[in-house]
Amino acid sequence: MGKGKSSEPEKPVEELERVAIRFAGDSGDGMQLTGTKFTESTALAGNDLSTLPDFPAEIRAPAGTLAGVSGFQIHFSSVDIRTPADQPDVLVVMNPAALRANVNDLKPQGMLVLNSDSFTKRNLERAGYDGDPLPDLEERYRVVPIPLSTLNREAVQGLSLTQREADRSKNFFALGLMYWLYNRPRDSTEAWISKRFRGDVCEANLRVLRAGYHFGETSELFPVSFVVPRAKIEPGRYRNITGNTALAWGVVAAGIQMGRPVFMGAYPITPATDVLHELARYRHFGIKTFQAEDEIAAVSSTVGAAYAGELAITTTSGPGMLLKQEALNLAVMVELPLVVVDVQRAGPSTGMPTKTEQADLLMVIHGRSSDSPMPVLAPSTPGDCFHIMLEAFRIAVKYMTPVCVLSDGYLANSSEPWLIPDVDALPRHSVEYRTDPEGFLPYMRNPETLARPWATPGTPGLEHRIGGIEKEDGTGNVSYMPANHARMTQLRAEKLARVAQDIAPVEVDGPNRGKLVVVGWGGTCGALTAAVEQARERGFQVSRVHLRHLNPFPANLGEVLSRFERILVPELNTGQLSRLLRAEYLAPCESLCKIEGQPFKVAEVRERIEEIVS
Repeated sequence: MGKGKSSEPEKPVEELERVAIRFAGDSGDGMQLTGTKFTESTALAGNDLSTLPDFPAEIRAPAGTLAGVSGFQIHFSSVDIRTPADQPDVLVVMNPAALRANVNDLKPQGMLVLNSDSFTKRNLERAGYDGDPLPDLEERYRVVPIPLSTLNREAVQGLSLTQREADRSKNFFALGLMYWLYNRPRDSTEAWISKRFRGDVCEANLRVLRAGYHFGETSELFPVSFVVPRAKIEPGRYRNITGNTALAWGVVAAGIQMGRPVFMGAYPITPATDVLHELARYRHFGIKTFQAEDEIAAVSSTVGAAYAGELAITTTSGPGMLLKQEALNLAVMVELPLVVVDVQRAGPSTGMPTKTEQADLLMVIHGRSSDSPMPVLAPSTPGDCFHIMLEAFRIAVKYMTPVCVLSDGYLANSSEPWLIPDVDALPRHSVEYRTDPEGFLPYMRNPETLARPWATPGTPGLEHRIGGIEKEDGTGNVSYMPANHARMTQLRAEKLARVAQDIAPVEVDGPNRGKLVVVGWGGTCGALTAAVEQARERGFQVSRVHLRHLNPFPANLGEVLSRFERILVPELNTGQLSRLLRAEYLAPCESLCKIEGQPFKVAEVRERIEEIVS
C-alpha cells in the first residue's frame, strides 16, 4: 500500500438522484457561509441546485434562542429541479434551538446530525425543552450525535487562538463532514479560506474543514457515502447566481444594450441592498451609484437622472416603495423612463424583513395619487431576474414611462445554476434620444407607442416646460381645462395599454382547455411548476400559466382563462392577483394564500390541485 494510504478498507458509495440538506444554528454559527460554500462546491460538481437561505433580521439575536436560529437549505440533483425541496433529507443542527425550529421539517427516517456538545441543560431550557428530546427523536429519524465543539478544539490545538476564536471554526467541521458524505470537492473552499483569512485563523479553518472530512471517512457512524451524478444540462458556461446579483447584472447589460450610462440612486433596505452593493463594482461599465440619505432622496435623484438622459434605476422593498410613490407619480406625469425594483418582504411596516412575501402588487399598481398607470413586471426565477431588467428598461425607454419590477426575498437570496448568455447575442435597442432640434418639437409623440422622444436638457431649440402641474399636450403650457385633463388622463392610460403589444402572448403549460388552470406570478414559479407536474404524474389533468407581466396583462390572457372551468391562483398574500383577474375578466378565480413569510411547499399546492380536480 502506498505511502499515506489508509489501511482501512474504502467505504461503499451509493448513488442518489437528489438530496436536500439543511444547515441550522445560531446566527453567529456561520450557517449562511456554510450553506453558500456547500452550494459553490455543488455547482462545481455539475449538479442542478436550488437554495433557500433563512435567517433572522437581527444582526445577532440572543444566542441559543428560537429567535436567533439561522438556516440554509440546498437541494441538489442529477436531474432538473425547481425548488429547495419541501423537506430536507439531512438536517445538521448546531444547538437545541436549531433542532426545535427545524426538526419537524425533516423527512421521516431522515438523517439528523447534531452537535452533542451543545445539548446542555442550560441550552435545552433556552430552546424550550423540558428534558432531553433525543430519545423520542431516535424513533423518527436516524440521529447521529457528534461532539463537534470538542473535535473542533482538538483540531486547532497548538494555534494561538482564544477559545472563542477557535469555536468559530466548528461550522467548517460540519461542512467538511458533508463534503465527504456526498463526495463534494473541497478544493474551492480551501482556496477561498486561504485567500480570505490569514495566520492561525486561516490554518484553523483549513484544519477543521479537513478534520470534518476525515472524520466522515474514518468514523463508524457513516458506513456509506453518497454521490449525486452530474446533471445533464444544456452545454455552456454556468455560474451560481442569486436573484439580486442577476438584477444587478441585468442593469449593466441594459446600459450596454442601449449605449447609455446608468445611474442608480438607492437607500439600503433589506432584502434589496445587495443590488446596490453589486452595481457599485461596475463603474468601468459606466455605472454611477448613489447611496442616498433616505428613500425619497434616492428616487428623486433617479427622476433627475432620467430627465438628464441616463438609464435610471432605484431599488427598495415594501416600506421604501411607499415613500417612493410621490416621486414615481411625478415620473408618470412628466413621462420619464426609469425602473424601480421592489424586492418584496413580509410586512406591513417593518414586518419580517428577511422573510418573503408577494403583497405589494396592488400597491405598485394603484398606490399613487389619481390615475397613475405604470407597467409592472415580475421575474420567475433567480436567473430570470437578469432578463427581466432588460425587458423593464426596454419598455421604459420605448414608452417613456417608469416601470416597476416586483422581485421578492426568496428570489433575491436563493440561487441556481445560470447559463451565462452570449453578450454579443443580446439584442441592441436604439434610444429615441434627441440632441438636434431641426424639425422636432419636444412634445411630438410616436403614433405607435404615444411616447415622446427624450429631449436632452439644455439643448438650444429643445427648450420645453416640464413639471407636476397638468400640461397641454403639444405645447407644454400649464392647463386647467377639464377637457385637456380628461384627454391627458386617457392618453396616459392608452400608453400603458399599448405596452401589451410588446408582450408575448400567454403560453399554457399543458392542455389548452379543461377543468383547472393554475395561475401564478413571480417567485412561486418553481413550486407551482413542480406541483402541477406531480399532479399530472398522479393522473390529474391540470394546466399552468405563469405571468411575468402584471400591468398590463398579456393581450390574450382573458381568452386563455375563459377556456377553463376553474382557476387556482396561489399567492404569498391574501389574494391580490385573484382580485385583479376577477375585476379584469370576471374570471372564476380561487385563491390559495400563504402569508407565513415562507415560500410555497410543492405539496401544499399539489394537494389543493387534487382537491379541485378529484
